[in-house]
Amino acid sequence: MMQDVIAVCLGIGLSAACGFRVFVPLLATSLLALTGQVKLAEGLAWMGTYPALIAFASATVLEIAAYYIPWLDHALDTIATPAAVIAATLITGALITDLPPMLKWTLAIIAGGMPASIIQGGTVLLRAKSTLFTGGVGNFLVATSELLGAILTSVFAIVLPLVTGLLVLAVSLLLVIMFGRKVFNRRKQRPASP
Repeated sequence: MMQDVIAVCLGIGLSAACGFRVFVPLLATSLLALTGQVKLAEGLAWMGTYPALIAFASATVLEIAAYYIPWLDHALDTIATPAAVIAATLITGALITDLPPMLKWTLAIIAGGMPASIIQGGTVLLRAKSTLFTGGVGNFLVATSELLGAILTSVFAIVLPLVTGLLVLAVSLLLVIMFGRKVFNRRKQRPASP
């Protein structure tokens, strides 16, 4: 039972890292599986193979480099958001090995996809504001902070999976509540239409 909880928390932590960079946590998951640190779910064991490791490593390098090219970083954001949610769901689903498929994938979508989408949405907004206020010059700092966020979140998820998973869930829930209140208050302040 505790092993399942740790696997879910590891998946949640690595999923949050997908919000910063899509392929860094996929690479980490592949490395963990290849070194025997985690067992991957049946049907997703391919993630722990050398061809997958090479593919994830290549994609990680390309993704990191692409975010340092001013016009390409915005173009990547359009595909990175759905890719982050898919990667996060895949990672969480791969790490949950002992639950029935319906429960496993529901949990993977909610607990994995939600933090990734929240973080990815925040980074997209941050990059847009950076472009607006610095003419794109500040995007280098945004790209660097996102990379550090992906690496540090992945490392913390691996070293302290319970703490990281619970922290990610708490912060995600807090952000959803804050956003929900903001939307509710805006709607409440609108004058009623005749």
